[in-house]
Amino acid sequence: MKTNKVFLLLNGEQPKKLPIFSNYEIICATDGAYQYLLENKITPHFISGDFDSLETLPKEIEAIETPDQNFTDFDKILQILFNRGYTTIDVFGASGKEQDHFLGNLNTAIEWENKLKITFFDNHGSYFLADKKTVLQNCKHKIISLVPFPEVLAITTKGLQYPLNNEDLAFGKRIGTRNKAIENEVEISFKSGNLFIFINN
Repeated sequence: MKTNKVFLLLNGEQPKKLPIFSNYEIICATDGAYQYLLENKITPHFISGDFDSLETLPKEIEAIETPDQNFTDFDKILQILFNRGYTTIDVFGASGKEQDHFLGNLNTAIEWENKLKITFFDNHGSYFLADKKTVLQNCKHKIISLVPFPEVLAITTKGLQYPLNNEDLAFGKRIGTRNKAIENEVEISFKSGNLFIFINN
């Protein structure tokens, strides 16, 4: 059964394993990632970008040109999705390749924090911007990292091998990488800031 979820492919490291597309109502991609979909015989509902990486535009799907260089292709396609009423977006291909793009994609997720629910997936796991109270399921034995962007105050965790109890994390001082879940259910709460949670497969 389809939901209102969106599959969005960016032009980073492409997934080795594709998700179940029947779980998504919309499949879309930035122009640089469109070739990967073609190679895997996947027809998106639309693509967008400045199309500088495509020799010819496809005629069978919607191609939305977004030439404004003040915004990234990721930000511009999120704006299109938001305008069309989609708010739950699974993003693939946001990491790998050039790492400045990866950091820029994290920044874009923060900019859209109050409007969209974005979850990133790559070949190693998933990551997302946490709510002030987040409960994770089916986590036992998985590696979980807590990365502030750039500072998060008063973090408390339950279910991790190295728990935090009302502690602060700050990029350049202390971050919470490579922790391990010792319970199936992990709880993470904090007072303020932007916290990315990375879950390795």
